[in-house]
Amino acid sequence: MEYTPVTPFRRTIDAAILKHQAATQEDLPPAGANKWEVLRELAAARVAFGLSDRDLTVLQALVSFHQATILGGNDSELIVHPSNKAICERLNGMPCSTMRRHLSNLVQTGFVVRRDSPNGKRYARRYGDEKVAFGFDLSPLVRRFQEVCEAAETVRAAEERYKRLRATVSLMRRDLAGLAEYGRSLRPDQGVWDQFSDLAALTARDLRRKLEMEDLRRIEDALGSALDHARSLLDGCETENMSTNDAVFEQHYQNSNKDSYDLEPRLKKARDGGAVRETPEVANSPLCSEDEGNSTATIDDQLMPNIPLGLVLASCQEFKAYSEQPVRHWHDLVRVADVVRPMMGISPSAWDEAKRYMGPEEASVVIVAMLERFADIRSPGGYLRTLSSKAAIGEFSCGPMIMALMRRDAA
Repeated sequence: MEYTPVTPFRRTIDAAILKHQAATQEDLPPAGANKWEVLRELAAARVAFGLSDRDLTVLQALVSFHQATILGGNDSELIVHPSNKAICERLNGMPCSTMRRHLSNLVQTGFVVRRDSPNGKRYARRYGDEKVAFGFDLSPLVRRFQEVCEAAETVRAAEERYKRLRATVSLMRRDLAGLAEYGRSLRPDQGVWDQFSDLAALTARDLRRKLEMEDLRRIEDALGSALDHARSLLDGCETENMSTNDAVFEQHYQNSNKDSYDLEPRLKKARDGGAVRETPEVANSPLCSEDEGNSTATIDDQLMPNIPLGLVLASCQEFKAYSEQPVRHWHDLVRVADVVRPMMGISPSAWDEAKRYMGPEEASVVIVAMLERFADIRSPGGYLRTLSSKAAIGEFSCGPMIMALMRRDAA
């Protein structure tokens, strides 16, 4: 047709529609665009262009009337002319008034251009080799494809930043709750642990709803300050009370790959009231300090771990795969350790010694902590016997093991 109309039939025209009508006079990109890829990218960036999901549903119905997969290219015919009834049928019976409202928004945003006939009807006619069609022009989808792709990438990048920040805040909240529980049992004289617990609980409540980026950044700053304060308090406590035990455990971990304990070292019980004497293998092991070989102590079967159960459950996750029921009490953890122990290759005698010298609860903490680093321990049975020998002389605590796991998770 020699003339292309720019005004719709019996409808008012505004500056936005006139601008989009004029833009369709530009040449199409020679390569065209895949119509399904255009719809996929536009769905990702729909908010940036002021479109709703229902608008895109109507657009998809219109695009489905174009038989070719590639819009543009060698096929310059981009006008589809379905009736309102046909469009509503492809929209699974959407009311015609609803369809027209969403179609009007597509026209207003410039992704569909009306090409109305002199009487407002939609049809196509051929005059020899020339085809004249009146209906909806889909050429803006091809012209604006690059713009849509860039907007979609911007939206995806923003969503990825939001997800990462939300995950960071969630992990910080979990660490703060665990440190508050541990610090309350270790240093009850400090009154900040309740504040940290309240902050973690309030953060958990806030994370149940959709937060803006500014809100997440504000929460991240508050959690970061609280975590720094909590770590400074706990580090000072470790320096005062647990520096020796922490160094012993770190040495255990570093040497577990370097030294082979193919045969589990044995502890020989003396006959003088429950005291123990280490064998030369244990006394000369690099896992022991120089002045530990000749130390003796009595064993208290009633000792309980010096850390709360919640902190153990937060730091150790591997054992949950072997637990049919959730662990809520210390006896539940002992039950799980009884199941996990043979799978780790720890003999019954080594397990009995650990329970006798450490107590069943603390021995269970050691088992689940060892399971976290099972790949790094060459002989789990010998490793457990070494720890049992230190517990027998009062030189072992499971607290530094759990703290080391917490530092690993926070790294």
